Amino acid sequence: MCRVLLAFLRGSQKVTSRKTRRLLDKNKAFHVTCGVTICVFSVVHVAAHLVNALNFSVNYNEDFLALNAAKYRGEDPRKLLFATVPGLTGVLMVLVLFLMGTASTYAIRVSNYDIFWYTHNLFFIFYLLLILHASGGVLKYQTNLEKHPPGCSYHNTTLQQEILVPEVFEKTFSENPPKPFPERGAEPDPFIQNHFVKICTEDPRFQSHFPETWLWISGPLCLYCAERLYRYIRSNKPVTITSVISHPCNVLEIRMVKENFKARPGQYIILHCPRVSSLESNPFTLTMVRHSFFFFDDLSTGWGCWLQMLIGLPWNFRVSPEGLLASECPTGAKATFGVHLKIVGDWTERFRDLLLLHSGQDTEILPIFQQRCYPKLYIDGPFGSPFEESLKYEVSLCVAGGIGVTPFASILHTLLDGWERYTLRRLYFIWVCREIQSFCWFADLLCGLHNKLWQENRPDYVNIQLYLSQTDGIQKIIGEKYQALNSRLFIGRPRWKLLFDEIAKYNRQKTVGVFCCGPRAISRMLHRLSNSSNSYGTRFEYNKESFS
Repeated sequence: MCRVLLAFLRGSQKVTSRKTRRLLDKNKAFHVTCGVTICVFSVVHVAAHLVNALNFSVNYNEDFLALNAAKYRGEDPRKLLFATVPGLTGVLMVLVLFLMGTASTYAIRVSNYDIFWYTHNLFFIFYLLLILHASGGVLKYQTNLEKHPPGCSYHNTTLQQEILVPEVFEKTFSENPPKPFPERGAEPDPFIQNHFVKICTEDPRFQSHFPETWLWISGPLCLYCAERLYRYIRSNKPVTITSVISHPCNVLEIRMVKENFKARPGQYIILHCPRVSSLESNPFTLTMVRHSFFFFDDLSTGWGCWLQMLIGLPWNFRVSPEGLLASECPTGAKATFGVHLKIVGDWTERFRDLLLLHSGQDTEILPIFQQRCYPKLYIDGPFGSPFEESLKYEVSLCVAGGIGVTPFASILHTLLDGWERYTLRRLYFIWVCREIQSFCWFADLLCGLHNKLWQENRPDYVNIQLYLSQTDGIQKIIGEKYQALNSRLFIGRPRWKLLFDEIAKYNRQKTVGVFCCGPRAISRMLHRLSNSSNSYGTRFEYNKESFS
């Protein structure tokens, strides 16, 4: 769960294998698998110790005092569980593990995230108890194996006594009479080697094991703590909100500015607003990142641009997608980035109410000098995502369902800035929505990319297909402004099998990257089709968005 380390490995040149990078995307699934495995084997471990505690009490033996956990026969087994260091720490670990496991279920995480956050961070207590668990001296090892080897049955004092030969040996000796002693240096008879009774020279001695649990835990725990400290230092300064835009279908766009912020297309960040929740944070995919310019969305408040104009630095105006006149001021220390979030759930509703003074307005621009009126917002990230690989395939198929289009927005923004430096040579972009107004979220971006590729004589670089699953309000279809999208709008749902066959036919013997962010039904369908074979030798590699 070290997100920063995983993002570094994904972006570094040391991990060149695509398969290895795809394994990094399974970190959350591997984390959950480890947790379930710990719970299952903890049940087996606890059951075995309960049986052992009962056996120590009932089968007490004075011949092995050093190995007995009980002090006398018939001792209450509950004393072994609650009055000893291994027993008490074991009970507490079971309790902590039960709380962590139950609070990690989907129902509790959705209904009350604070409970999940508090209980999941009990793993620090769990590790501390685990280190103390083996310090009670229950586990012991023998220190005199040379003088009392395994299988030894008699002490050296029994040499003066008559050693009785077992029946099995008497019968064997009667059938095989003894032979004269072999010459010096000759090998002894195999029967004597394997069946002759060994005689010991002293009693066995036992000593408690030195606890070694910390050797296995300290490394990963220190690594995780170091990353958490780094993330805390990196995210302790609030960002500056430049604009908040309310889009149709309950979608909110937030544009922010932060110093020394660098991100790659497809990455995501974690938003934390203390006024909404002191503990809960939510991941959101970056939909726009610009590293060299700081945007003022209101020309009247762009004092920095006027100052740069007076001193002679270059600057220019631009028209925002909302039709507002804005200015661009070059600065290398800050980066402007944005996210789109769907208003679903208590956290996003409270967050929207804090940002928008009048939630009924369609668009609201927040000037820079009025930031004191709005809540502090902290971000953690950026973090790696499977969609970073979409630009590294020669052919990519990107499928979005509703608000699941956000991971691909930053990729389309990147292609709009320049596609020549990437491996990608053909992109199939499929977007499925229920309402026609949902396409307005990124209609300007799609039209801008379409016009740019047509001007560069590359109309086949991006294949855009928009699907409207519900026909209510179809009469409100986008007008002349987005004429390029009208011809790419289809009613109904995609025919996935025919789509895969078409892509395989026109990309023979190639590897196509499949990227999906949407409903689980679409994800399962694409995963199944990606694993199925085709007659064109085309290979599909499936990737799915998974916030860790």
